[in-house]
Amino acid sequence: MHVVTFQPEGKTVQVEAGELLSDAAVRAGVRLAMPCGNQGRCGRCLIRIETGEVRRRENAHLSPERVTQGWALACQTEVLGDVTVAIPPQRLRETLVASKTTRRAPLKAGPAAAVDPWVRKVCLELPPPSLEDNVSDWDRTKRGLEAADGTDGVEVDLPVLRTLAGQLRAADWKATATLGYRPHPRTPSPRAERGYGGEVLLRLEAGDTSRRLLGAAVDIGTTTVACGLVDLRTGELLETAAEYNDQISCGEDVISRIIYSRQGGGEGLHHLQRLAVETINRVLGEACQRRGVHPAEIADVVVAGNTTMTHLFLGLDPQHLRMEPYTPTASQYPLIRAEEVGLATHPQASVWAYPTVAAYVGGDITSGVISSGQFRADKLTLFMDVGTNGEIVLGNADWLATCACSAGPAFEGAGVRCGMRATTGAIEDVTISTRTLEPTIKVLGNARPAGVCGSGMIAALAEMFVTGIVDRQGRIDVPRVQARMATPQRLRQGEHGAEYVLAWASESETLEDIYLTEVDINNLIRTKGAIYAGITSLVNSVGLSLDDVEQVLIGGSFGQHIDVEEAIRIGLLPDLPWDRFKFLGNTSLLGAYQALVSRDVRSWAEEIARKMTYLELIADNRFMGEYTSAMFLPHTDLDAFPSVKRQLLELAGTTGS
Repeated sequence: MHVVTFQPEGKTVQVEAGELLSDAAVRAGVRLAMPCGNQGRCGRCLIRIETGEVRRRENAHLSPERVTQGWALACQTEVLGDVTVAIPPQRLRETLVASKTTRRAPLKAGPAAAVDPWVRKVCLELPPPSLEDNVSDWDRTKRGLEAADGTDGVEVDLPVLRTLAGQLRAADWKATATLGYRPHPRTPSPRAERGYGGEVLLRLEAGDTSRRLLGAAVDIGTTTVACGLVDLRTGELLETAAEYNDQISCGEDVISRIIYSRQGGGEGLHHLQRLAVETINRVLGEACQRRGVHPAEIADVVVAGNTTMTHLFLGLDPQHLRMEPYTPTASQYPLIRAEEVGLATHPQASVWAYPTVAAYVGGDITSGVISSGQFRADKLTLFMDVGTNGEIVLGNADWLATCACSAGPAFEGAGVRCGMRATTGAIEDVTISTRTLEPTIKVLGNARPAGVCGSGMIAALAEMFVTGIVDRQGRIDVPRVQARMATPQRLRQGEHGAEYVLAWASESETLEDIYLTEVDINNLIRTKGAIYAGITSLVNSVGLSLDDVEQVLIGGSFGQHIDVEEAIRIGLLPDLPWDRFKFLGNTSLLGAYQALVSRDVRSWAEEIARKMTYLELIADNRFMGEYTSAMFLPHTDLDAFPSVKRQLLELAGTTGS
């Protein structure tokens, strides 16, 4: 056995000879970003070997000079002896500081239907047993429930029954019962006709606790896990909290995590499931701590996530999601108890997962369709959630069609040399002078810049395009552009092509230049092209045009930061009037909250997921044609973007359309 020490945190772990440093980091609890899931593709797990013997696998991200300086990729480096590893400050900053800045997740909306939660409480005052009345404790409890409010046909599961006798006596026969429902009827129930099974006793508490009934809504995002703590009696949202998903250490996108899940003969899947639950428990614990309650008081949980995240949370094998014909293990999920997956709520708390539509249209989108109101809209509505995948839904109250395009994680920082997530230190906005070609940047948190996030990339690319730094194909003619610049050295040739410097090393937190390269720009164009092609393919597939779309609703945290004008300039969003666009925030979490407080919403969700028409873009020849056309700024057909065409003509000193 060898000892690996990670600096500057000082964490240590014992490993076998030949074990990868990336695996050692995971076991040591070091939150090292590994976006590609240990495949050596992204180069983001860069570390420096301070002391000790290792074996580096050959990798294009490491030049001989960097190897001589001690640099290595954690996912491509095997331990051969005791090793001390240094993690560069900017790598730690992205993981450690980010979790602090995402701690609160604002959620602004009320229930979509009347407050009618899945669980409820009933106060009991039971006569103690005697020789004259010596029925069983469970029969006595059922008799008390019927006397209290007419409740009949209640069942009990073994874990609760095992503690029933002791709890009733400790409570001196004065207790509060928490009742929930089974997914399917076993015995006749007054509410069974509403599509729910018989009621079941979830919990028994001493005294009268009927004034506090808590539930939790959870959005399991690929990047961030967010939760809302809810008073189920009133529907009031008490607290929200969010943290980065610990699964990021095993891959930044769903494909990387699916690949990781195959490691170790299933141990990879178990590890990812544990990480999901640990993240949820930490976020729920923080929300409860701020409210002065304990997570064990939570009696009901609703989760929403994309299909891969839902599979990983439930421990379902996700392998077939990435292989043709892209089939999930399930689309509608059974109601389970919290103890089955390891949640730190009450063990018998109900856990309901939003139904999914397809391999890449998940419960987060079903949740978004409900919380955005699209499912009952009169207007023709385009709903979209942009993340590592771009999920798009078109329709209204009468019909809904959906598709997903693999956008890739570029807008979340992966695959971009100086990319990072939208956290403190991220450049979120850029303007470039048409006269000097000098940039002005805006940084999240008013801090020194440490990198550039998705909104900053969109803004930078839009500005570089309209000022002529890049052409419509995303290429940079360095000598021509330098001749126009006040600071020619801001544009230079690097190992990845031309580079445009957004912030100098002397200005940055990392003490390194922050820049965009031609390779970065090509990645961004591919990403925006895939999203726009998905939109146009879906609209055209139902015989409509973009002009027919009356409103565009954008969900997800990404949508809260982007500027509509800049997104249209690069061809990410269709060129429609700005007042048709609405940014809604975390629609997945909002939909989870609405399903938590209303059983009607759960019924709607199941019906919507079953009826939504799914378009598989890989099997649609139109998509590749649309994608190829979208691989220009803003598009090969400039007439499809009249506002951009007009702006380019104005900047060139010409009028007209």
